[in-house]
Amino acid sequence: MVVLGFSSYFHDSAAAIIRDGTIVAAAQEERFTRQKHDPGLPTNAIAYCLEAAGVSMEDVDAVVYYEDPVLKFDRSVASATTRWGVSRDHQAASLATLVAQKLSVPRDLRQLFGKLGKEDCIHTVPHHLSHAASAFFPSPYASAAILSVDGVGEWASTTLGHGRDRRITIDRCIEYPHSLGLLYSAITAFCGFKVNSGEYKLMGLAPYGTPVYAKEIRDRLVEVKEDGSFRLNMDLFTFMDGDRMTGEPFFKIFGGPPRKAETRIGKREMDLAASIQEVTEDIMIRLARTLAKDTGESNLVMAGGVALNCVANGKILRAGIFKNLWIQPAAGDAGGALGAALAYYHQHQQKPRTPRDGISDTQFGSLLGPSFSTEAVREYLDERGAPYTMVENEGELVRAIATEMAAGKVVGHLAGRMEFGPRSLGARSILGDPRNPEMQARMNLKIKFRESFRPFAPAVLAERCSDYFDLAHPSPYMLLVAPVREDRRLASSMDGFEQSNYDMLAVVNRARSDVPAVTHVDFSARVQTVAQDVNPRFHGILKAFEQLTGCPVCVNTSFNVRGEPIVCTPEDAYVCFMRTQMDILVLENCILRKEDQPPMPEDNSWKTEYELD
Repeated sequence: MVVLGFSSYFHDSAAAIIRDGTIVAAAQEERFTRQKHDPGLPTNAIAYCLEAAGVSMEDVDAVVYYEDPVLKFDRSVASATTRWGVSRDHQAASLATLVAQKLSVPRDLRQLFGKLGKEDCIHTVPHHLSHAASAFFPSPYASAAILSVDGVGEWASTTLGHGRDRRITIDRCIEYPHSLGLLYSAITAFCGFKVNSGEYKLMGLAPYGTPVYAKEIRDRLVEVKEDGSFRLNMDLFTFMDGDRMTGEPFFKIFGGPPRKAETRIGKREMDLAASIQEVTEDIMIRLARTLAKDTGESNLVMAGGVALNCVANGKILRAGIFKNLWIQPAAGDAGGALGAALAYYHQHQQKPRTPRDGISDTQFGSLLGPSFSTEAVREYLDERGAPYTMVENEGELVRAIATEMAAGKVVGHLAGRMEFGPRSLGARSILGDPRNPEMQARMNLKIKFRESFRPFAPAVLAERCSDYFDLAHPSPYMLLVAPVREDRRLASSMDGFEQSNYDMLAVVNRARSDVPAVTHVDFSARVQTVAQDVNPRFHGILKAFEQLTGCPVCVNTSFNVRGEPIVCTPEDAYVCFMRTQMDILVLENCILRKEDQPPMPEDNSWKTEYELD
């Protein structure tokens, strides 16, 4: 049985395809269109998935959408009825958009692909069941508690449940407009960052502040119960009535209007980030405790956009509520495409699920996107006239990459299948030496073109993780934050921060540990553990770097610049390389040096076509 799942018409649209329950391919539409968080129908991602599976639409047994448009319409009508007198134009526009997009999904698919395989093959799965399925079915566990937290699906914003074998049950639900994801996004917007993408920035900003507003948030914005359930004070939020998340009553609580984007970040924003992070962690831990009590499970799986809050995830793990934790690497709406396909196959069709060993998941390192052969890479580079060195021997290649990193060079790396989800995991990554105290600021300002305060993640050999970080649990998808070991720490980099008028750049450039480029100001790190059997190339690079330097860790950040999606193709990677201050580019077995490259033309005459591997 071949099942195609997809998500669309909100943000991060994606497609995924499974065959007899095995994940074959998955990708976000943004990687093909180069429009970050592309919400449109994922035509390119669907075409890729079909090609990767070696099938046409006629061979597909079921096409599954990641939420129920009728239930979504029900919620929108209910909201419009409630708020019509307050925001008639906004409610009418929202309903019109919903009818034009989500209720027309079957029509849009038929227009794109003609006859859709089998008769009546289009199905829907509720949004939070898609999240739950994306977390449980690929996980290593035969049974587990399931926690899904996001902005909103149809009605649900938070669900608690459990999975066993081929069956998922949702036991508790918190419904819109009460939403932890929307609460976090409201503070994100107030601090001058973009909703649905700036939440990462707020999480990274939090350690620079103190949670002085946490009590105000609990007293005025959100009522939290002992079991983790919560209710927002809707008198202070405006997301039901227009495009803004908050209004004047909210502004008065926090001392004035929101920060304007791109202006200097002040102490208020730092403290708000720390405060909402503390409240979020508290709610998530309470929900986890409730789940443990309700289910009696020792395993927890998570999905939904809030599950990308890796600081909260790390707190849940360290609280010891569950023995094991697995988080869907594409935890947001993109992962819903995969969850919809898996839910249809296992839950609706009652197809068997292969017994799990409690250790290995079935997501294949989330390396589920397109790949390119060395021959295709060379064809592109030759046509482009880009000088390169070909290194056929894998051992020599990883040593060459490690040598460049050890010499202080920044390396762009494209190899194998592209990652599914928001994190680069070594296949589409920018790599650097974590021992260099200037590396974080250099990468942020001259390569990523983003705020200097944002931390970089360490990739570490899985077998050496505990030598550097207080983490005894696998973290293959960079979704757990853990403390750097105390014996590797240096003096606090926050000394004199107040006297410097909260100059974050000065703080960033101070060494905090013997791997300063991946140590955040609170001595934390967003860890990726790299196993040899999951990503042998990346593991080989780290091993070679360790042999050269004694350090089994490297900086790993996504191969893109601010405002653009992670690169997909060799062409994407080459353009990004040429337009930043990266030193080295590795495309499969080809090594390029910046100083050898011809100037980049201003027009698009150099673009070429090449085939997927």
